[in-house]
Amino acid sequence: MNPKVSILIPCYNAEKWIAKAIESALNQTYSNKEVIVVDDGSTDGSLEIIKSFDHSIYWETGENRGGNVARNRLLELSTGEWLQYLDADDYLLSNKIEQQVNFLSQFPDVDIIYSPSIFEYCERDISRQEILSIPEPNDHWILLTRWFLPQTGSPLWRKQAIIDVNGWKIDQQCCQEDELYLRLLIANKKFKYCEYAASIYRQWSDNTVCKKDKSETFRQRLEIIEKAETYLRQQSQLTKLRQQAVNISRFECSRLIWIFNREWATLVVTKILDTEPKFIPPRHVSPFIYRLVFKFLGFNAAEIVAKLKRDFFTKFSN
Repeated sequence: MNPKVSILIPCYNAEKWIAKAIESALNQTYSNKEVIVVDDGSTDGSLEIIKSFDHSIYWETGENRGGNVARNRLLELSTGEWLQYLDADDYLLSNKIEQQVNFLSQFPDVDIIYSPSIFEYCERDISRQEILSIPEPNDHWILLTRWFLPQTGSPLWRKQAIIDVNGWKIDQQCCQEDELYLRLLIANKKFKYCEYAASIYRQWSDNTVCKKDKSETFRQRLEIIEKAETYLRQQSQLTKLRQQAVNISRFECSRLIWIFNREWATLVVTKILDTEPKFIPPRHVSPFIYRLVFKFLGFNAAEIVAKLKRDFFTKFSN
């Protein structure tokens, strides 16, 4: 089995990173590949770096229209049966594609092969890596609602599967791969977990799409979770475990939202209690004291106690 893989790199103002991304694509041990780069109207030196790779890649540039527009253009340009998306500030280990294609030979009817991402935390000249494990690989709806499905560069995507769901949603400003995962699952596309981790997801800035507007990120995440819940309910597939996963994810969002918008956070918890009146956050997502206060005094009281605890430790650790 030797399918052609298109490695697709959208780039916008990534002059610090783009060379490494392209090099990691070209250096893949898997030979039946092509590398395509779409520059999304960069205003820094990215385009000149892209051009320097000459005929080893195919590239084009245009006005800035957003990441998902660039991804859809890459989809149009690709000639491979399988796609490897790679953001310009990320990179791949050299045998990433070979490992996943070898895995694919065991499951020829699968549409998305996904693996853990390797988070690389960059601060000044220091970096460290951490494999972000993916629990419960057997229920992809639980993985979606718990936000465990990996970042864009982790999977190999069957090209036809993405075409079948009309590509990337062009007005989706954040949670882009998660919104695509949702539509792929609704379309009954087949996902398969491969344990080999070889995609590097750099964490280097608070100004990335999903970090610069946290309220919008939470809004989009909660919307995706609700759409998944609604679909599963309509299909009579909302099992108890899936409903619990939906509510745990809502709870995790509510805790972070509470820091900047207590009213919104309370509404999110109310939605949890509407579907699971006896909901208590499980021990793996909240400590014992928090759970005790939540049970007897409610969400806001538990968050106030948690804040007092954080403030105490912050004061005495400085």
